[in-house]
Amino acid sequence: MTTLAYLIPVALFLGALGLAGFLWALRSGQYEDLDGAAERILIDRDEPRS
Repeated sequence: MTTLAYLIPVALFLGALGLAGFLWALRSGQYEDLDGAAERILIDRDEPRS
């Protein structure tokens, strides 16, 4: 039972930390261009390697 007294606050802290990280990513525009990386790999650049 004492183990739960330690695990519940740790779980709540980690959940709040994950939520804060998600909200930061959302506000900083990390999810603005979802298709960009998927389409960027299809672009063939014929630049010679020197």
